[in-house]
Amino acid sequence: MDNQIDDLALLLKSISHPIRLKILCLLQDRELTVSEIREEVVTSGANISQHLNIMRNQGIISSRKEANFIYNHIADERIIELMKTMRQLFCTIV
Repeated sequence: MDNQIDDLALLLKSISHPIRLKILCLLQDRELTVSEIREEVVTSGANISQHLNIMRNQGIISSRKEANFIYNHIADERIIELMKTMRQLFCTIV
């Protein structure tokens, strides 16, 4: 049980940055390239890549290459469900 708690704490820590949460919100519905994410998040490509690497190392996202493009997507269905739940709980229109 302690290992599961440690793993969960590490997962939550790795998604708790505002830019990472924005990236995950964007990736819920479709795959995106770094350029597409950069346009939506409005930061540098290097910054986006750094955040993607952190989440990739945790197994949260993965990518696939097609021609000259690398498409990023959420690798774990549980993360998609977590993001949907957080949106329902915290992103309601007042």
